[in-house]
Amino acid sequence: MAVTGPPGPVMDRDEVDRALARLGAEHKAIEDSLLALQDHAGRRLLEGAELTGTTRERWQVTETTITRLWTYFDAYTDALNDARELRARRRWSSREDLVELTERLRGESVQVAGGAQQPDASVNGPAKLSERFTLERLVSRMNELYASSLDVIVTADAVWSALPARIDLLAAELGRTRSLAHSVGVRPGEHPAGDELESITAELTALRTQVVTDPLAFWRPATGSSAPGGGRPDTTRYDRAARALEDIRREIEAVLAVRQDSEERLLRLRDVLSRADRTLAEARVARGEVLTKIAASEVPAVSGPPTALQERLATAAEHRRHARWHRLSPLLESLEREAEDELMRARESLTAVTAPLAVRAELRGRLDAYRAKVARLGAAEDPLLIERYDTARRMLWSAPCDLRVAEQAVLRYQQAAAEVLSGPRDAKGSQW
Repeated sequence: MAVTGPPGPVMDRDEVDRALARLGAEHKAIEDSLLALQDHAGRRLLEGAELTGTTRERWQVTETTITRLWTYFDAYTDALNDARELRARRRWSSREDLVELTERLRGESVQVAGGAQQPDASVNGPAKLSERFTLERLVSRMNELYASSLDVIVTADAVWSALPARIDLLAAELGRTRSLAHSVGVRPGEHPAGDELESITAELTALRTQVVTDPLAFWRPATGSSAPGGGRPDTTRYDRAARALEDIRREIEAVLAVRQDSEERLLRLRDVLSRADRTLAEARVARGEVLTKIAASEVPAVSGPPTALQERLATAAEHRRHARWHRLSPLLESLEREAEDELMRARESLTAVTAPLAVRAELRGRLDAYRAKVARLGAAEDPLLIERYDTARRMLWSAPCDLRVAEQAVLRYQQAAAEVLSGPRDAKGSQW
């Protein structure tokens, strides 16, 4: 919707004809815009909807505004037709005709009656019994009212086009998730996810109702934009519900995975706990052996079998038999961590208990390795070495074995062997 040219002195015939042609084109553009507004799908939806809140208030103003627009347009049409009739009286208009045409085309020649159907005062100023306009100012006023009316209609239509369909799709996904959750025992009052699903259901129901009845409450205008419909739908609540549903869906999938592989996981748990039990039993036997064979050594105590874990494992098996998957899922996860920890502690206990035996074995190996070296170099019959070897061997192969004394005996044998092996050399520098 364009704006006519500026006012000026008395127009000549060519100027009048050009102005009338411009006004005719203007009239056609305005009429097309108003008819398009009248037929806009958003307008029809607004007229037929039960509106609330912000949308109801703004639509009441907009309806009055649209009625006023047609009143202005009718006045504009009448003024244009009168000017055309005046110009058509004579092929060559007289000066009096030109003066009158100038007044009609550029002066405040259009009077529009006011009355009860006044638009909002914030848009059009205080209510008046009648208003006078130039054609240019009348077009400007219609542009303003058209833009404000179109903004309400386009905005409502954009929200209705975007959000309800998305909410319906999310609600369908919610329905599928609720059915799936119910099948694995995730129900309201029994599992937090079941309560959360009920909360999301209530939120989507309320959200859809509010979007349908008050779409303008869900519009976020574009910053700095004055164009009708500038902005986008506010999807904050929808996005929050979608994220919450996605979190629950992943949780339900985890529960489903538990249902599918729970038997295998329970078998693995039994195996891990059995190995831990066997390792602890081995550690207890080894502790008794160490206390018998090793003297003057501190041997740590060995804990009993993991009975608490065995009881929880039995509870997990009970959950599986009764299809309590939502309870089985977190229990299995914690049992798997704790069972591995228990097996690691059992192994560490066995290692700690058998450490003295490992030290004795290392000393025995060291003693035999030096004896073999001495024999290889021809010094095996040395009396001192024989004496010290026999002493160290007797200590290491007797029970209980004092590791500290035995270690000193092995060191004395090593020293003696080193002295013998570094003895006199022949003339060529070779060791005998």
